[in-house]
Amino acid sequence: MAAAAGAAAAAGLWSEVNRCGQNGDFARALKSVNKILQINKDDVTALQCKVVCLIQNGNFKEALGIINTHTKVLTSDVIAFEKAYCEYRLNRIESALKTIQSASQQTDKLKELYGQVLYRLERYDDCLAAYRDLIRNSQDEYEEERKTNLSAVVAAQSTWEKVVPEDLGLQEATYELCYNSACALIGQGKLNEAMKKLQKAEELCRQSLSEDSDVTEEDIEAELAIIHGQMAYIMQLQGRTEDALQLYNQIIKLKPTDVGLLAVIANNIITINKDQNVFDSKKKVKLTNAEGVEHKLSKKQLQAIEFNKALLAMYTNQADQCRKLSASLQSQSPEHLLPVLIQAAQLCREKQHAKAVGLLQDFADQHPANAAEIKLTMAQLKIAQGSVTKACMILRSIEELQHKPGMVSALVTMYSHEEDIDSAIEVFTQAIQWYQQHQPKSPVHLSLIREAANFKLKHGRKKEAISDLEELWKQNPKDVHTLAQLISAYSLVDPEKAKVLSKHLPSSDTMSLKVDVDALENSHGATYVRKKAAKLTGDNQQKEQGQGEVKKKKKKKKGKLPKNYDPKVTPDPERWLPMRERSYYRGRKKGKKKDQVGKGTQGSTTTGSELDASRTASSPPTSPRPGSGAAVSAASNVIPPRHQKPAGAPATKKKQQQKKKKGAKGGW
Repeated sequence: MAAAAGAAAAAGLWSEVNRCGQNGDFARALKSVNKILQINKDDVTALQCKVVCLIQNGNFKEALGIINTHTKVLTSDVIAFEKAYCEYRLNRIESALKTIQSASQQTDKLKELYGQVLYRLERYDDCLAAYRDLIRNSQDEYEEERKTNLSAVVAAQSTWEKVVPEDLGLQEATYELCYNSACALIGQGKLNEAMKKLQKAEELCRQSLSEDSDVTEEDIEAELAIIHGQMAYIMQLQGRTEDALQLYNQIIKLKPTDVGLLAVIANNIITINKDQNVFDSKKKVKLTNAEGVEHKLSKKQLQAIEFNKALLAMYTNQADQCRKLSASLQSQSPEHLLPVLIQAAQLCREKQHAKAVGLLQDFADQHPANAAEIKLTMAQLKIAQGSVTKACMILRSIEELQHKPGMVSALVTMYSHEEDIDSAIEVFTQAIQWYQQHQPKSPVHLSLIREAANFKLKHGRKKEAISDLEELWKQNPKDVHTLAQLISAYSLVDPEKAKVLSKHLPSSDTMSLKVDVDALENSHGATYVRKKAAKLTGDNQQKEQGQGEVKKKKKKKKGKLPKNYDPKVTPDPERWLPMRERSYYRGRKKGKKKDQVGKGTQGSTTTGSELDASRTASSPPTSPRPGSGAAVSAASNVIPPRHQKPAGAPATKKKQQQKKKKGAKGGW
């Protein structure tokens, strides 16, 4: 009876589990499953249902614990997919791959998960093959999702591995497919086409989401955030940093839940700021340190973020932090160039140039494959220190670049600056010999010969330039310019040879060019323009025929005369000399001012006899008598009071007072 009652109870619980599963109420279903397990703890179906319920509720760790606890009952054949899925969601990607590969039967579910695992492991070639197989051998309602994943793999290959994507023939009917296609175009550098694809993806996204009445405008903007982020990235690549920065900040204000998207946007803002606005960059760094970022981004994205952190530490003068980050990066990627370059840059900021060069030299010795770029940096540091000759030695040690036109140009310029013409010619010779062996008579080969010949002629090495000029002339016997240079060079070395070669020069008749001299002289770039002669009419034409050309006389302008000029008076012949140099100059007359009464020293008085009115004998009458000349003469000899000099005021004393006043005035 007890067994029958237990069986009936179990049947009722199983009905409850089935009903809850169909309704999507997995929390309630889990309670019923637990009751079933109380009746029979080793019920395989119940354990499997419990694992599924936990996965649906997001309890992946607990579900994996049950699987590992009941390994005898839940074998890999029974629950391989659930175990691999839990490991995948717990970011144990390598374990998930082993679980899938160890399964005895590869179901469609396992193949789907296998493709996701390969994508997370960045094994894009294997992932592409897996999805192609799935699309080819399955037909259900998930075909659109598989095509989307396939296009995502192609986009990743184009972006991270620089593989030219093949045309998969996918119809871009959804915004996800358009977005992935745009990412693939960005990887190829086709930015304008990628921007058009993103705009189309935005339109499709708005259309598909606006059809759902439950979706708000905020939900649409949140879904469009990743599309807008790629648009801003294209603007940044195109140099439109202000527009990109504005769009990046708009996305951050929306506060999207995707921590990977926020980390990428924050990193891109830091790259725009560079060594400016470092406080804003420090705030953005916090977004790159959010939990779970490492599981959302690819290895190259995470590496780029770490590089930018090290550079930001250098720009903010956090030397120890910069060294710590760059050393960590170097330990993770020993052959990568950026960590050692950041360390060298930090040493240069600390004025330790010799130590920076030594660090770069050690790296170049340990990793010969990357030695070229490191040595270029070393040469740049030497040039910054003023050691141009040492920089040339470093550049010439890069064997794979010795023959490149850019390297030859740089070395010749630097040697010319140091006035080492022999070394510059040696650089030309080595490069020409390399092309003679590997690419004879190629355009670069002939161009180097031409430049070498011109360089030697410029520095007076005509004898050395002869072989180069002969080679050029053999390649093009009709080159008159090269022949002329060759004759000029031989004229100093072998005049007879120069005469023989001069016979190959074309005659003057054949060299005449059909040039309109008048048009050339009157052209815009001419320094002298000949004036056209005016047309002759009437009397002028007769003069032209009879008397010849009559020259026009220039009119002389009358000089300006002074306002007080008198034509009757002869001008002073010494008027052009300064006044003090003229013969009649006598100097200034000092001290001849009109004497006035009351002038003189303070307290001085006139004599009484001079002002005595009682002395009528000497004083003039009020009215002179008629005919009295003596009275007139006497009256004329009398000095009026206002014209008299004050008594007791010697001239010397007055001069002293004037001097004192002058000195006092200067003192003030």
